[in-house]
Amino acid sequence: MQIKIIAIGKTDHPSILDLQELYTDRLSHYIRIEWEIMPDLKNTKSLNQNQQKAKEGELILKKINSSDFVLLLDERGKSYSSMDFADFLQSKMNSGIKQLILVIGGPYGFSEEVYQRANSKISLSKMTFSHQMIRPFLAEQLYRAMTILRGEPYHHE
Repeated sequence: MQIKIIAIGKTDHPSILDLQELYTDRLSHYIRIEWEIMPDLKNTKSLNQNQQKAKEGELILKKINSSDFVLLLDERGKSYSSMDFADFLQSKMNSGIKQLILVIGGPYGFSEEVYQRANSKISLSKMTFSHQMIRPFLAEQLYRAMTILRGEPYHHE
């Protein structure tokens, strides 16, 4: 299985990008991973939130194949412990899915079309994080899950 993370907007904080890259590099020793960073929309002042989500949604959906398992990072998604998230990933790997796509939306979330295409939603916390901050958190949790599945000492119970 390959993991592809789709995110809206580039990260303009070097320290956030450094952490994202650190955990992505560590993760790449366990599984193929790719980041697809989609540029922020231009000229959004004339768009309301729903119009902006719709335009972002169109861009997201163009990056998804029909065979992909799509997992949205959403505040209303299912919460997992790190151990349970590792088990979830293992079940997806065992099911024969070729590509797991995790999607980090823009500042207003996802369009209805993206929600309809998604196979599932997860929440990394009940708290709200910026769509930039969530990137290193996600990369770290994916890395943690892989070390759990390998029985390595990174995670402590």
